[in-house]
Amino acid sequence: MADHQEASVTLPSDPASVRTARRYVAEVLGGWGLDDGAESADSIRLIVSELATNAVQHTFGQSPTFTVDLRLEREERLHIGVTDSHPRWPRRLPAAVQQDNGRGMVIIRVLAAEAGGRLSVTPTAEGGKTVWITLPWTASLAASV
Repeated sequence: MADHQEASVTLPSDPASVRTARRYVAEVLGGWGLDDGAESADSIRLIVSELATNAVQHTFGQSPTFTVDLRLEREERLHIGVTDSHPRWPRRLPAAVQQDNGRGMVIIRVLAAEAGGRLSVTPTAEGGKTVWITLPWTASLAASV
């Protein structure tokens, strides 16, 4: 495998694109050696679903598309980024028990932390942002993830 691999897809900011993003990530990571049936593959799919959903729902129609970027560095670190053109950065919302939303970033942070990863947000040159999840990627992780 190369020292650095990248893949990306840009999709319309439409709820149907969340499933497309999740499927795309699963296919790319499968090609990079991630077992689709592994527990970490499920976690990664959930992370992508939550990030893509946020890019669709919380940009208030101001981001016509979102982009999913995948980067695998030296089979050590996996970076998953979701970029949209809305300037507001994600923030923690109070998640009441009866509330239907507001838990996405909490779920993402917990899944990343459980896997030994982290979340970060970076601005784009166009005024939007990319929400990044960085996860460790080792031979044992790829085989058992």
